[in-house]
Amino acid sequence: MAKLKIGNEWWTSPTESMEGKLIMVTGRKNVESLIESGKYNDRIEISWKYEPEDSKGMPDYKTSSLMEEVGDAINEKLMKDSTSVMTGIYTGDGERNWIFYTLNPKKFQFELNDALKNFEILPITLYAEKDPDWAEYKEMKELSEIIDED
Repeated sequence: MAKLKIGNEWWTSPTESMEGKLIMVTGRKNVESLIESGKYNDRIEISWKYEPEDSKGMPDYKTSSLMEEVGDAINEKLMKDSTSVMTGIYTGDGERNWIFYTLNPKKFQFELNDALKNFEILPITLYAEKDPDWAEYKEMKELSEIIDED
């Protein structure tokens, strides 16, 4: 499959959980061509719960560094064949969530396992659902734009 014609530009914006804890939201820019293609209909979320370092709900340095390594390994692997794309990252309130849209959930699973093969067992869970309208991405982007305007 051809390489995705999207950049690697991201935006970051703070928001709050329902409990008032800080959540840092990071979203990928310029994914409109993927949305319009109508092919990336499945959303997969990888969640990693952690013990917050402080009352703000953020991970400690060691955990945060490992999460960055894991996220980079997954993103690098998935961008090689263009069947999946990372669109968002949420960090805070004791949890990090990576959001992906994919053409093929089974291939995503295979590539995820390959991307993580050099790591020890990680405390992650996966959730998948159909999201052909990219509702989660659009909500994340809308929320961030509201925050940026203030």
